[in-house]
Amino acid sequence: MAITFYPGPSKVYPQVAHYMQDAYTQGILSVNHRSAVFMDVCQRSIELLKEKLHIPADYSVMYVSSATESWEIIAQSLVEKHSYHLYNGAFGAKWREYSAKLRSKSEGYAFGLNEELQADAVYIPSEAEILCFTQNETSNGTQVNNTTLANFSKGYSDKLIAVDATSSLGGITLDFTLADIWFASVQKCLGLPAGLGLLVCSPRALKRARQLGENDHYNSLLFIQENIERYQTHYTPNVLSIYLLMRVMENVDEIGMLSNRIKQQAADWYTFFHGREDMKPLVGNPGVRSDTVITIQADPVLIGQLKEKAKQEGITLGNGYGAWKQNTFRIANFPAITTEEIHTLQAFLNRQIE
Repeated sequence: MAITFYPGPSKVYPQVAHYMQDAYTQGILSVNHRSAVFMDVCQRSIELLKEKLHIPADYSVMYVSSATESWEIIAQSLVEKHSYHLYNGAFGAKWREYSAKLRSKSEGYAFGLNEELQADAVYIPSEAEILCFTQNETSNGTQVNNTTLANFSKGYSDKLIAVDATSSLGGITLDFTLADIWFASVQKCLGLPAGLGLLVCSPRALKRARQLGENDHYNSLLFIQENIERYQTHYTPNVLSIYLLMRVMENVDEIGMLSNRIKQQAADWYTFFHGREDMKPLVGNPGVRSDTVITIQADPVLIGQLKEKAKQEGITLGNGYGAWKQNTFRIANFPAITTEEIHTLQAFLNRQIE
């Protein structure tokens, strides 16, 4: 079987194959999504997510189709006029772009690849209702850490804070109390097939949604919340994916243990590339490097050769993305990827300069 380091969709936990068979055997694939059986699965999945990821008990966990659907939900249901986006890569920029299609006053601040955001050094318009961060920017391998989020949360306590955690939720410890809205998809750190998103909202976010009273869309936040309070979904959901999520969360370590492993593996990766002339991290500032997406810069010709040789050896490397499409490749550092697989890739990369 090929080893994939693609940063999403990425490797699924091998146990998923058995869980899928169990789902078929138990009749989960045919269950009515308004039935008690589904509601039990829905509830159990949410309880496990809160337990294993340390999501506050009073936060609401909802199921959506993808993380990118959350961009739309947030703009529709939590913004009256003005959102403000802080970003340094393609996915943060796309979030701002799509928000602006729904709320014309949405704007943002594009910061540098190696820049550490400082809450007291960024101008935030007083009329901004919500601050939007991409915690882990998958396109370039940067991240906004908990300390930075805490500074913005404290400095702008009158505003909601929303965080795209697509490439980090389930892989590193996130302090959910620092923001009002978190969202992600399951095909990265949660080790599941693509097709399900998670939207996590604080009581303050839900209060804001009720104040705005936006209920014009089928995926309006109030309608989603109304259903999840009964452990149901607003539309026919990906029942299999929710079941698989429940099974995976039953068996993974709690996030503190996972986070320690992922951060150590990230440190090992950056040490591996340190001092090399042929391949080096795109992000020069260690303080903003991602723990879950390792982005490596190299000559485009070398990258093409690496990917082709890796493919021949049953290894899939992640392509570059956006402005860095031609001169980088990306390595997923997600929990489902084993130490043995990491060593296999490192041995392969070492052989390329022998």
